[in-house]
Amino acid sequence: MMKRAWMAVLGLLLAGFARADAPPPAGAPAPEFVLPDASGKVHRLADWRGQWLVLYFYPKDDTPGCTTEAISFRDRQSHLAALKAQVVGVSLDDGASHLAFAEKHRLTFPLLVDRDGTVARRYGALSDFGLFKFARRYTFLIDPGGRVAKAYLSVEASKHVDEVIADLRDLQK
Repeated sequence: MMKRAWMAVLGLLLAGFARADAPPPAGAPAPEFVLPDASGKVHRLADWRGQWLVLYFYPKDDTPGCTTEAISFRDRQSHLAALKAQVVGVSLDDGASHLAFAEKHRLTFPLLVDRDGTVARRYGALSDFGLFKFARRYTFLIDPGGRVAKAYLSVEASKHVDEVIADLRDLQK
């Protein structure tokens, strides 16, 4: 009986991975989104048309890796702005969690609320285990025309921002 229960749990876990969409590849149109930020202001992909967008998905507010990544983006924001790039974070946390996270770490870029994981799913960044869902640590560099210029599917939080800045410089040559 116990073996059957474990097999059912394993099946649910594997089914969660099977339902994820494939991440959009470089050159593909970036999937549209309409999401609120921590204060309820609605943002659309089209809001950043004409500039570079660093759209990063992360698992959970105020966890070690997510905090490292967010602070790195905050601290290098002037470098990204010089490259005409805006940073936007997305997770499945609610607005109150995003607000507390942003205030605690003085984040100056929007954190968007994707409670049901719809946008994370479109970008292939959703891990869905039924009752337990979270966004994978993926980043998409979106060009001014709204196309994916680069997809980062293996992100090391402490080094990632430097990688994005280097790629932005190369892509803008």
